[in-house]
Amino acid sequence: MNYDKELDARGLNCPLPILRTKKSLGELQSGQVLKVSSTDPGSVKDMQAFARQTGNELLSTAESGGEFIFLLRKH
Repeated sequence: MNYDKELDARGLNCPLPILRTKKSLGELQSGQVLKVSSTDPGSVKDMQAFARQTGNELLSTAESGGEFIFLLRKH
């Protein structure tokens, strides 16, 4: 899937991946997609809750080798 901006949050622990995601989404236009890479296992539930609370759409969640990749569409 194509994305408009990429955020590398690998090596960061809660709540930093979410805080950086919020900041990065703020720099995007409505409908644009942000790709987030994280190594924090807690970020899976955090991203789901963040998307639900903010109205942004969590398009996909993937895990590979201890790395989590999220695609979010800004509302």
